[in-house]
Amino acid sequence: MSSNLAGRLVRTQTSSIIATTVCFLVVALVLTGLMAHVVVTMTRSANEIDDARASRAARAAIGAFVARLGATTTDNAVWDDAYRAISSPTAADWAYENWGKTSEDYALYDGAIVTGPDRSSVVSAYAKGKPFQPGTFFGEAFYQQINVASDPAKAPVVNFIKTESGIALIASQAIQPFEAAAELPKFSVLSFYKEFTSEVLDTLSNEHELEGLSLETAPKPGSLNTPITDMKGAVIGYLVWPSKAPGSAVFHQVYPYLAASTVILSLFLIGVLLVGASEARRLRQLAQTALFEAGHDSLSGLLNRHGLLNLLEELDNSGSSPPRLYLVDLDGFKAVNDAWGHAVGDDLIRLVSKALTACHPEIIAVARLGGDEFALVHIGSATCGEMEKTILALFAEPFKIDGRTIEVGASIGAAARNGDVPPLELLRRADMALYRAKANGRGQAIEYDPELDRERQRVAELEGQLKNAISSGAIEAVFQPLVSASTGAVTGLEALARWRTATGNISPEIFIPLAERCGLIDALGVHMLRTSIEHAKSWPDLALSVNVSPIQLCNPEFAAEVISVLQELDFNPNRLTLEITEGVLMTNPDQARRSIDQLKRVGIKFALDDFGCGYASIGALRQFGFDRMKIDRSLVWALDEGANGADVLRATISLATALQIPVTAEGIETTRQAAILRDAGCDQLQGYLIGKPMSAYDISSKLEEESAA
Repeated sequence: MSSNLAGRLVRTQTSSIIATTVCFLVVALVLTGLMAHVVVTMTRSANEIDDARASRAARAAIGAFVARLGATTTDNAVWDDAYRAISSPTAADWAYENWGKTSEDYALYDGAIVTGPDRSSVVSAYAKGKPFQPGTFFGEAFYQQINVASDPAKAPVVNFIKTESGIALIASQAIQPFEAAAELPKFSVLSFYKEFTSEVLDTLSNEHELEGLSLETAPKPGSLNTPITDMKGAVIGYLVWPSKAPGSAVFHQVYPYLAASTVILSLFLIGVLLVGASEARRLRQLAQTALFEAGHDSLSGLLNRHGLLNLLEELDNSGSSPPRLYLVDLDGFKAVNDAWGHAVGDDLIRLVSKALTACHPEIIAVARLGGDEFALVHIGSATCGEMEKTILALFAEPFKIDGRTIEVGASIGAAARNGDVPPLELLRRADMALYRAKANGRGQAIEYDPELDRERQRVAELEGQLKNAISSGAIEAVFQPLVSASTGAVTGLEALARWRTATGNISPEIFIPLAERCGLIDALGVHMLRTSIEHAKSWPDLALSVNVSPIQLCNPEFAAEVISVLQELDFNPNRLTLEITEGVLMTNPDQARRSIDQLKRVGIKFALDDFGCGYASIGALRQFGFDRMKIDRSLVWALDEGANGADVLRATISLATALQIPVTAEGIETTRQAAILRDAGCDQLQGYLIGKPMSAYDISSKLEEESAA
């Protein structure tokens, strides 16, 4: 009995040992399997990530190939000389000298074809410097492309095409002048083509890190590929390259160590498995952190621009309800940074981020696109107006930061995804609406309307017309008399810009701000100064006043340009007065002061224009040493609007008198206004009562009449 019991105890202990051993082995195998799974997953993920990168690189390589040939075609097709030459009897010789001969060893294209306006005749066709038959080489697809490209356009028609020897990229565009006339005859077409040779493949491979890149008629098993399609969308070939499989390469490098670890598993298995699991977790955390940081803003934790575009792309692919995008730009954020420092500004960004995230349940995502610009993605039944009111309400109350009360506003631009609108276009539309909202003033909300794009196009066209008008002298100078308040004699003239076009006159209130926005104000200012002086040399007894934009005065080269014009035209600087508005005193006072001092040293005078409609202070009048003050016409017109208008005007003139600054009143339209201003101490008058702006010829006639009388 005791023997049986001892046997049972031994068997029990043996079973326990076996069971423990089996359990240990099972645990070891499970842990080994898990580790193997982690390694395989990491290997596969690395391979897939690199394959995706390589696929994007291949598409980018094709895009770059297409863009290079397209740009080369446009450079040669949209060319006045080419347009004239191809229309001449020597078209074939000209085409050969400029394109055909070049194709022999030119890196950008292998052949050049010029077809006539009838779209079937070949004027010139050379491949590698030798004549060839494009119809035979390319087939019927060539004429189909020529037919599409024969209409004038600024963009070429670019397609891959199957040839006798393989695949080529061909770009075709109508040969046209740079500036199209109202009516043009039918166009000849220029076509460049580049074959997919081994040299081209080597270039694309080196530029885009696609080792082993080749052109095949069908995909290779086990290799990566990108299809090449013709103009009809049919696949005519594939770019094929082997996967680098970096994950597998790394796996093969560490395989001996894994094998060694397996051999000594009995000693180090638990430690190795723990370290491996810990390392896997660390790598996953690093990967998750990297993915999060790539798509999120580090300060606010919101999506960044990249993350927002990815989200919009995912929403588009998911087939969910079309989203509405709101761009929110903070009004007054720069003042917060300037007043309280960037640390407080960062705290404000965080508070605003939290407020925007929780402002409405239908907001599915919030992004920070820039310093103080946010984006909100909305899907739901709430209307655009309701959402805009909700967002603006967030800024109705000030924010509290460390005991500070900080007030900021917001401007909103909204755009809805209607139809097949890509994310970038949706973002652009919202940005267009935001730009208009900011231009309209603080606290505005604007929804995108196609008219915004049309208006931008009109402004762009007007900018081009303005540039041409300045260079061609189409903007003319007219002159308004400045007379002595005591004698009524003309003592000076103010030069004013006028732009007359075939469709009518364009107001200076339109084209001068446009010139300031598009960077043409310096050219316009020099043109007006030069034109005014050229006319004023005919009136040696009169002073000349010319208006100067604040942007001009803040240009460090402005003073030198003015002095150069005076020296070139031999004009006395003492006769010239430059009129500036007080805006220059606020935008860049230091640079303005330097320019004023430099010009005053040569004898040029300065007048403060439109005084009384802004914020110029007595200190500013003293600091800048103005030689004359021009009272804004609103103060003059106020004489007829209220009982205290005359008192305000007299007080203004008294201020100038106390500062020993002569005063000009502009906008005088009645004899009553002139009499009051004369009695108040104004020494110079200007306005329609005195004389309207006149051409130089009319001014000369008026002066001759006065001298004859």
